[in-house]
Amino acid sequence: MNTTLEARQINTIRALAMDAVMRANSGHTGTAMALAPAAHVLFSRIMRYDAGAPDWPDRDRFILSAGHASMLVYAMTHLLGYGVTLDDIRDFRQLGSITPGHPERGLTPGVEVTTGPLGQGFANAVGMALAERGLRARLGADLVDHRTFVIVSDGDLMEGISHEAASLAGHQQLGRLIAVYDDNRITIDGSTDLALSDDAARRFEAYGWHVADLGEAAEDLDAIERALRSAMLTDDRPSMVIIRTHIGYPMPTAIDTSAAHGAITDADEIAAAKRAMDMDPSAEFVVDDDVAQAYAAAGARGSAERLEWEARIAASGHDPGWLDALWSARSTNGDPAAGPIFEAGTQMATRVAANRVLDASLDNVPALICGGADLTGNTGTNITAEVLSADNPGGRKLFYGVREHAMGAVANGMALHGGALPVVGTFLVFSDYMRPAVRLAALSGAKTVFVWTHDSIGVGEDGPTHQPIEHLASLRAIPGLGVIRPADANETAQAWQIAVEREGPTALVLTRQNVPVLDGTERAGQVERGAYVLIDTPAPAVILAGTGSEVQCCTEAAALLAAEGIASTVVSMPSWDLFEHQDEQYRTTVFPADVPVLGVEAAAAFGWDRYADATVSMSRFGASAPGSDLMTHFGFTAHSIADAARKLL
Repeated sequence: MNTTLEARQINTIRALAMDAVMRANSGHTGTAMALAPAAHVLFSRIMRYDAGAPDWPDRDRFILSAGHASMLVYAMTHLLGYGVTLDDIRDFRQLGSITPGHPERGLTPGVEVTTGPLGQGFANAVGMALAERGLRARLGADLVDHRTFVIVSDGDLMEGISHEAASLAGHQQLGRLIAVYDDNRITIDGSTDLALSDDAARRFEAYGWHVADLGEAAEDLDAIERALRSAMLTDDRPSMVIIRTHIGYPMPTAIDTSAAHGAITDADEIAAAKRAMDMDPSAEFVVDDDVAQAYAAAGARGSAERLEWEARIAASGHDPGWLDALWSARSTNGDPAAGPIFEAGTQMATRVAANRVLDASLDNVPALICGGADLTGNTGTNITAEVLSADNPGGRKLFYGVREHAMGAVANGMALHGGALPVVGTFLVFSDYMRPAVRLAALSGAKTVFVWTHDSIGVGEDGPTHQPIEHLASLRAIPGLGVIRPADANETAQAWQIAVEREGPTALVLTRQNVPVLDGTERAGQVERGAYVLIDTPAPAVILAGTGSEVQCCTEAAALLAAEGIASTVVSMPSWDLFEHQDEQYRTTVFPADVPVLGVEAAAAFGWDRYADATVSMSRFGASAPGSDLMTHFGFTAHSIADAARKLL
């Protein structure tokens, strides 16, 4: 066994992984062990970063898309000086620890994105590379000059999202994106031969990537470094470095088996692996002084570059307020929706209103990058800006193609990189195609804005395949996702301002069809309360509470009821989660306990029971017909709502 300092550094990573998994009696051992040399080369020889300042904007980004090998990241962040302690390593996978089973952004220093669901981290890396290139085009190479490195596994490349993301990256010619493919040929079920016979090298070459297949070079540090440096010189294509690793190396019997994909907790196996590495088999969580010093030096070597960068940006002449708005993805003047105000009584689809609001925000939301999954014009995300492309990397309108899942994850990567506020659009029904990325946006706090239009049976003739029913309920169930379904154009403007100023992801759920601009909705501060009284009536007999396009039906129904002497209040409820954050006193002013509530929404009734005593809602899929005919057929008319209110009373 090689006993040079670098070999001992790598063996320390492996031993920490074994010890942590053994103590936790849980975790993925073998992948972290096999990848230790590649990680060592990246962090010790290649990458530009400062472990003492993990948020330095011009650092190289590292993503472990194969998030099951999380101990690889935790061992590196401990050794390099990110602030992860040996006690944190000992607490691997324990309640309250900063070393969870899969890496989580915001929990562990040095973790760039939340990974684990395979393929997501790879697509996040594409987004980070897009963000870096765009910022470099806008600010110059003196201020933005870094790369994105991502380790991917067989499983990552099996997932469909990897095909979408790799295709987009090749088309965009992202030369500063470098993937390391851990070709260990093992999954939990067994050999990848059970389900996979792809030629990964030819596949990525067909996408327009530079590919270097190193073969059996998993332990050859110099070969790995040469391949990575060659990739770094390839400016016009993303790069894939393929390394044939041996999962579990140097374990004597678990190597190259599916058992090594999980937790190796056999004491004899671990002792034998440590003896093979010339380490004391009885010692746990040991880091020799020279190993610690070498890694600490590697973690600190970027500090001088960081300080020079800070001096350059201070002297750059850029307005500090503008730079802060750019990096934080906020507005320069605190009012991104200050442009259009929509006149009551006019008619406009909320998707059209969103387009006008986005256009009006281009100057004062400098991080805004907008686009759609082939539906850019349909969803209102076709902003008046230059196209972001390989030839024009500073553009702010991005065409994702028919790639909803990758679009969501790429946008998350852009948001988590910093300096980008991605707004992505498709039909609400296709939020199903991107749901894993939406969930991870919420889990990681990515400031991504999802614009989902064609939000009900009002879609019309395209029929039930394109008419969302259950989607609002399922999206409202995601913790941390702000879901806003505005009733009209002015609520849409307020919703956009909320999306810009809040942390975390926001969903704007918008109509295809025209809806009236309602009286009273131009006042600021209504949508941010989540629900508010649109039409107030003293001593109401019933409250008509609607969202989106159905609010207009409620106002018309209230007029019918008033003509009969039945007093009703109309509540617009664009955001349930924002309403839940209001104090109890406000909530009871909107929904007094002694007044029955009729909820009205052209979607599944699931969840309305917390607010409403009865609903006018959808209990089946839609149909193919003109949207107005469908709204009448399924009872979303003033007369039907008034009838339902009478029955409730």
